[in-house]
Amino acid sequence: MFYRTLIKDHLYEIRVFQQRALVASVIVVFMVTVLLIRLLYLQLYQHGHFKTLSESNSVRLVAIAPNRGLIYDRNGVVMAENRPSYRLVLVPEQVTDMKATLAELGKLVVLDDDTLNRFYKLLGTSRTFESVPLRTKLSEEEVARLAQDRHRFRGVEVAAQLSRYYPLGERASHIIGYVSRIDDEDLKGLDAVNYAGTNHIGKVGLEKRYEDTLHGTVGYQSIEVNAEGRELRVLDKTRPVPGKDLILSIDMDLQTAAEDALAGYNGAVVAMTPKTGEVLVMASLPGFDPNLFVHGIGFEDYNRLNTSEDRPLFNRAISGQYPPGSTIKPFMGLVGLEEKAIGAHESIFCRGYYMLAGEDRRYRDWKKEGHGHVALEQAIAQSCDVYYYELANRLGIDKMQGFLQHFGFGQVTGLDSVGERPGLLPSREWKQRARGKVWYPGETLIAGIGQGYVLTTPLQLATATSIMATRGVAARPHLVGSIRDMATGTQQDVQPELTEAVKPTRIGDWQQVVDGMVSVMHGPRGTARGSGLNLPFKMAGKTGTAQVFGVAQDKEYDELEVEKKLRDHALFIVFAPADDPQIAIGVIAENGGHGSSVAAPVARKVIDVWLQKQMYKTGEVEQNVSQ
Repeated sequence: MFYRTLIKDHLYEIRVFQQRALVASVIVVFMVTVLLIRLLYLQLYQHGHFKTLSESNSVRLVAIAPNRGLIYDRNGVVMAENRPSYRLVLVPEQVTDMKATLAELGKLVVLDDDTLNRFYKLLGTSRTFESVPLRTKLSEEEVARLAQDRHRFRGVEVAAQLSRYYPLGERASHIIGYVSRIDDEDLKGLDAVNYAGTNHIGKVGLEKRYEDTLHGTVGYQSIEVNAEGRELRVLDKTRPVPGKDLILSIDMDLQTAAEDALAGYNGAVVAMTPKTGEVLVMASLPGFDPNLFVHGIGFEDYNRLNTSEDRPLFNRAISGQYPPGSTIKPFMGLVGLEEKAIGAHESIFCRGYYMLAGEDRRYRDWKKEGHGHVALEQAIAQSCDVYYYELANRLGIDKMQGFLQHFGFGQVTGLDSVGERPGLLPSREWKQRARGKVWYPGETLIAGIGQGYVLTTPLQLATATSIMATRGVAARPHLVGSIRDMATGTQQDVQPELTEAVKPTRIGDWQQVVDGMVSVMHGPRGTARGSGLNLPFKMAGKTGTAQVFGVAQDKEYDELEVEKKLRDHALFIVFAPADDPQIAIGVIAENGGHGSSVAAPVARKVIDVWLQKQMYKTGEVEQNVSQ
């Protein structure tokens, strides 16, 4: 038994080997059969397709940039559109000598140092088979010269494109913003795939805020080219999805009226619908031509805009921070009534100045001889400073700050744009944190008339006025009224965002304040009574004057002796009609002097155009004409 196990079983080994060889043979035959079938399929049925693809140097994958969405006002006026233009692009892998090619191209088209530096930056971040733009807008003469010498430049193409164009020029420029070439900073946050083939991106304004909505989705096409780089045919194509259109709440008739009325002053006008938050006007002067930025603004033009004392690139409507001056007084009056610091009919004597107990400093009224005895309505109508000094002293800064913040002072409104600033509503805690100093009683008095540390934006003033008009209901302001998808034909309206910002404890308190604002416009001693004439309804408003610099105790402010840039700012707020608010406006004219003579007439011109449009809607204009 032992010896038998030592002897190998050759017959058994032969059988095992034969079985294994048979299995291996079957597998080999099967795989060869599959390979032959696949080879026959590719040769007979896919020959043409793979013959083309096999020539890798002859197939180019090209990104197709989507058409950017358009921007309209509420009445269909085009504010931003796309127009045909031509650009010069190079495909790096097809250019044998880049420097020599650029030197020769420079003889046919304008290639300055900025253009070349920008091209080399893009060249360093692009793949060799991708088209890199050299010039994004060619003149007709340049296109003709390139077409004549096209055969000399392998890998160089003149490509048709749609370029952004702003037909209104400087009108509403701060609302729309502009697009410009994509730079290094933009590349850090971009979706490289979706922006393949796209050279421009929104930089400011709505163009930036709604970039994702306006841009769309990139498409692609595979193009067969010959040895010279000329396109032969399109092998495959995925169409881009165009961006969506923005339909704004802005009314260009009102916007134009506001800009024309404010002409001659730097400043801003904001008008909105109190019940919905729709922004009808957002004017900031001076403006700028956004078309300058689309294809790369020249050094001289940019330096002129950037160094101008008028700061045309600065959006004063949402970023300008100014003392509200006397426009804060209606809100202060409501604080006093709500906190029971003063009665609606309580009279305070104004002798032309106010003094704190134990101090010899005089806090002066704008009216040197004083207003005499005034109650709340007269204090608002005549803008009596002494009344509000006393009211502020009774309230204290903490109660003032706590209540006024509900009107949006000291915080951003949430407007659907970019660059909004919060203003400043000071408090004891703020001063200690920001300045490292304690709060003084005199600073409370100054804050009570909208001076000192208090700062607000024109948009905040319009928003706060809207809250006053609706008796405490705040509607978040918005510029876009609806978004339209041209690919599907659908349109989505922006719904109002309403909150009860201020809860009135006694509705009569609000009416007392509104009555005072009506007296500003229509009372015999109202500071803006000249702007309230000849209207079919009552308006509720408040003028304001904000100091640019302090005046010493023993000095008097003389506007004629002060340099223009140091003159007081003129402010005005208003809503109309007073009993059924449909429009609320905030105006500031920098260095305009008095709100009653400069800012109020601006608002009145806007309201005149608004009223005319309302009358057309109801048919009253035609009826009046026929009579």
